[in-house]
Amino acid sequence: MKAQQLIQTLYAAASTHYDEREAAHIALHLAASAAHVSENPLRLKIEPDYPIEITDEVVESLCRELRAARPMQYLLGETEFYGRLFRVDERVLIPRPETEELVDWIVRDERQTTRLLDVGTGSGAIAVSLALELPQAGVTAIDLSADALTLAAENAARLGASVRFVETDALQGLAQRFAAETFDLIVSNPPYVPDSDRETMHRNVLDYEPHIALFVPDQDPLRFYRAIAQAAQQLLKPGGKLYFEIYHKAADSLEQLLCALGYEEVTVRRDLFDKPRMLCCQKKR
Repeated sequence: MKAQQLIQTLYAAASTHYDEREAAHIALHLAASAAHVSENPLRLKIEPDYPIEITDEVVESLCRELRAARPMQYLLGETEFYGRLFRVDERVLIPRPETEELVDWIVRDERQTTRLLDVGTGSGAIAVSLALELPQAGVTAIDLSADALTLAAENAARLGASVRFVETDALQGLAQRFAAETFDLIVSNPPYVPDSDRETMHRNVLDYEPHIALFVPDQDPLRFYRAIAQAAQQLLKPGGKLYFEIYHKAADSLEQLLCALGYEEVTVRRDLFDKPRMLCCQKKR
């Protein structure tokens, strides 16, 4: 099959759920993967007659999955994050661009960090990226899901990152689990979407990504932030930093919570879409 034909076929299927630009992006990258030119997908646009060895059965399977709103990243089995390819599947959330912005903030501002903890690591995107970008830092990553930790460990091994993975619950006994340790920095992208916002989310998220890593009860939307910040009072060294990815609608209430818990220098940053999506604060010295 020629590249142009495959792209057009996949585009038609993707258009069921995505706008023109996103459908074109998905079709091109899936076709590039099938053609084994993922490192340069635009080659297929330049060479529309590029031959791709793919069976009709595989094409129909891809189209069926696209019409069912299965995310492209799960179809590919990988996604790019901070310049590296991470394996992803339904065990973990698909890392987002705003999480890359959070990692970049830490990389730029925390070059002297020697011990850091990633709470709710999922695919390991944050922990692995920081371990590779801050090689002097000892990185520990936790998650409640053993399945997620398995995938995160695979990503670390494949990318050559040294990360200690620990299965534990951020809501229960986090401080006790690491009672003998202190950290320079704790980072977390915890569940933060209120249950009531489910109806506004796209099928590709609701039908495939793990809800345990997404949603929190409407009556206590800051539950993870509160638990992590309280544990961090014990786990952070004096002057240690706490970094969060945050729900843009909860920025003000989270800032108030952290100030009430005694944290200083609370700073909220906006993402590329001008939404408040990242926060840093400091434990008192």
